[in-house]
Amino acid sequence: MAEIVILLAIRKIGIALAKAAEDQASVQFGRYGTLLLELQGSMGRVGRELRIMHDVLCQMDIRSHNNQVYEGWLEEVQKVAYVMEDMVDEYLYLVGREHDIGCCFFLKKGFKKPRSLLSLNRIASKVKEIEKDLSHLSDAKNRWVPIINNREDNSNYIVKRSQDLANISRSLDEEDLVGVDENREKLEQWLGADDLECSMIALLGMGGLGKTALAANVYNKEREKFQCYAWVSISQTYSREDVLRNIIKELFKDNGSVLSSTLAMDIMSLEETLKKYLEQQKYLIVLDDVWTPEAFDDLSGALPHNDKGSRLIITTREGDVAALASQGHILTLEALQKDKAWDLFCKKAFPKDTNHECPTELKPLSEEIASKCKGLPLAIVSVGSLLRVREKTMEEWRRINDQLSWEIINNSRLDHIRNVLYLSFIYLPTYLKSCFLYCSLFPEDYVLHRKQLARLWAAEGFVEERGESTLEEVAEGYLKELVDRNMLQLIKRNTFGRMKTFRMHDILRDLALDLCQKNCFGVTYDNKCEGSLEMVGRRLVVHKLKKKKKNQPIFGIHQLRTVITLDNSMPSSTIPLLFTESRYMTVLELHGLPIEKIPDAIGDLFNLRHLSLRGSKVKMLPKSIEKLSNLLTLDLYESDIHELPSGIVKLKKLRHLFAERVIDSNWRELASCSGVHIPNGLGNLINLQTLQTLELEDDSVGHLGELRQLRSLRLLNVKGIYCRSISESLVKMQYLSFLDVIASDEKEVLLLNVRLPNLWKLTMRGRLAEGVLDESPLFQAAGGQNLYKLHLSWSQLREDPLPSLSRLSNLTFLDFTRAYNGEHLAFLTGWFPKLEILSLEDLPNLNRLDIQQGAMASLEKLYLVNLSSMTEVPAGIEFLLPLQRLAFYEISSDFLTLLRQWSTTPSQQYHYSLRD
Repeated sequence: MAEIVILLAIRKIGIALAKAAEDQASVQFGRYGTLLLELQGSMGRVGRELRIMHDVLCQMDIRSHNNQVYEGWLEEVQKVAYVMEDMVDEYLYLVGREHDIGCCFFLKKGFKKPRSLLSLNRIASKVKEIEKDLSHLSDAKNRWVPIINNREDNSNYIVKRSQDLANISRSLDEEDLVGVDENREKLEQWLGADDLECSMIALLGMGGLGKTALAANVYNKEREKFQCYAWVSISQTYSREDVLRNIIKELFKDNGSVLSSTLAMDIMSLEETLKKYLEQQKYLIVLDDVWTPEAFDDLSGALPHNDKGSRLIITTREGDVAALASQGHILTLEALQKDKAWDLFCKKAFPKDTNHECPTELKPLSEEIASKCKGLPLAIVSVGSLLRVREKTMEEWRRINDQLSWEIINNSRLDHIRNVLYLSFIYLPTYLKSCFLYCSLFPEDYVLHRKQLARLWAAEGFVEERGESTLEEVAEGYLKELVDRNMLQLIKRNTFGRMKTFRMHDILRDLALDLCQKNCFGVTYDNKCEGSLEMVGRRLVVHKLKKKKKNQPIFGIHQLRTVITLDNSMPSSTIPLLFTESRYMTVLELHGLPIEKIPDAIGDLFNLRHLSLRGSKVKMLPKSIEKLSNLLTLDLYESDIHELPSGIVKLKKLRHLFAERVIDSNWRELASCSGVHIPNGLGNLINLQTLQTLELEDDSVGHLGELRQLRSLRLLNVKGIYCRSISESLVKMQYLSFLDVIASDEKEVLLLNVRLPNLWKLTMRGRLAEGVLDESPLFQAAGGQNLYKLHLSWSQLREDPLPSLSRLSNLTFLDFTRAYNGEHLAFLTGWFPKLEILSLEDLPNLNRLDIQQGAMASLEKLYLVNLSSMTEVPAGIEFLLPLQRLAFYEISSDFLTLLRQWSTTPSQQYHYSLRD
């Protein structure tokens, strides 16, 4: 854990030293130059020492969790790193703003004030103390923590621990394997297939799902069908030579002479011996607990593809390892369904009862306890076994239920759960550890969104730049890594396959949250907490609070760097303090708070990189907002702010600006939302990636082209005369992926002649020019080759748009809302092959809809809304075999009668609502 804190401190030191290099190149330091140079030198030395410490800590292993000496040393290291972070922020606060406020403002004016000079001297003195503290800690490490240098012992320990856990899984009784019938059948089918080509099978899933147990069960049953077989554990710190020797030992366990001849062999000879033998055999080999593709690559040379029906099984938590499997041979294990989880729980908790039946009086509590295991077999077996030896009383069961999270973290009988899951965490790269722990600060079953997490991680400083990728793109890569490592569960992808929402398994979250609190990474507060909000970390996420707690103060508020509120129950007395006491605040996510005013003191939060007033009652931002020179995200969505202060254009680092209010939540009206005006100087915001929503004016249209980093843009109040200038601006936005253009009224004609090759989502609300679908590059096969989602609203099209739009073969989502004035739409064979969602809404003249066989072959959802002229059920719906949801909304009672007479397949049952 300490490596996370150290890494963040190292990054901040790097920022400070880079800033210092700018200062030296552009500013004459005068009489304080020597002091500044000495301070920067000290920071550099501290940074180098911390870097070495970080690299050493990354070599530590799970045993550190039981080593009190090591834990105590780590705690002291963390304290020093936190103090260093404070000092760097103080330095940046005093010296780093002259570039944003005016050349040499602090150096020429601020440092004339004794207070500023004293502050600089205090920082320099404190950094010197930190140097001494680090030196002392290094000496103490060598004296009292010898384990830190004994990497061979650590490696042996990790391998042994992993093998112990695997052996336990391999020895599980048949009755412990509940809910695996389907997976077992599929695995047996793959092993026994007639295909003679050597195939590789991967069992993928998070720790504790029973991958090893399932593989062992099938291996023990099926191995005799092969000429030879072997099982070997790999783990994170495998030895290639040891693995080869272990395979040979299993293959030749009855042939002592062969084993004797291999004792003196080197790796190359071992590999050649194994390969030569397996080439002539139909073999079954299980590689258990493979963590990296490189581990398999190291061994693949000894495992020949011999066309004898051989099979290779790997178990892994890593998606990139599972990707090595033969096509169609990845078995992804999921958590047990509720009924199967209950069966397994009862077998372990009540083994002596008839049919493992739970006593009636204990059933409600037992069901609640079992549900908290979230279908994780290892947790169910371990918790059930714990309860087996406890008194079967309501009082004892209730006590276990109330403190189950504590038991999992602290009870030695549940070590297996902790160790299995800790292994996954400990071997995360440091940059992923902080991101993973951050997710645990949100409530149980909280749905995490990709875009929100990316912005928060970037603001926290967790994300490093990689090549030409944006911080947000790098953060998305982090998310993918966490999903691939089964540390986060992917809930949903959008219609074009991009990851959208995530969740953390509750038991994994409990373990992570314990690490957060023990290491001052962050804390949560909800209605289960007793007493006041006492800070023991740098991050606070406030869940829903009881009313009686809303006015309780927060103690330790000065050390807060992040505050996130998830409902409107944050203590009202605390809000002003956040702006005055937490001077180094980095993230303020005040979502939904009923606050109406932001104090001027917000301008003093020099570190602030993320400010969200989403859903608040704030009507105006203070002028001092212009001093937030490090702000990356400003989220005013659904607040009462309609005008931005003129100084907003000084925030040159701003990347995301959300400033709109939704008027019609169904987005059926032309003016469904309102936006904000940007004062003179819009072109200064050159780092903007998101701008939602800008109300265009004559003086702002010409500056759009300066915003060349935009990825997402929504424009309001668009007039026909603006379209040429808008097109000229859009062509400069090579990264633009989302565009929403809303006309000022239904008479304005929209015509955008521009090719946007990276555009994924396009919304046009307003009258479209005649022939635009055939003439504008936006709608051409070449220009719109990456277009996945298309909304057309209030378009007043008279000709059937489908023949023109059918060229957009990658569309996955298509919506017409009051877009077409004609009477007939026809989807022909082969059109829209990837379309998953189709919505036709408010088309008053449409009376006939035809769908030919082979059209929209991937359609999953079809919405037909307020089609008042429709007098018959659309022909061809029966051809939409993948259809999962069919909805007829706002229909007449006569049309409902037609629906009831219409025959459908069971998979195409319809939903409906009647017109008012």
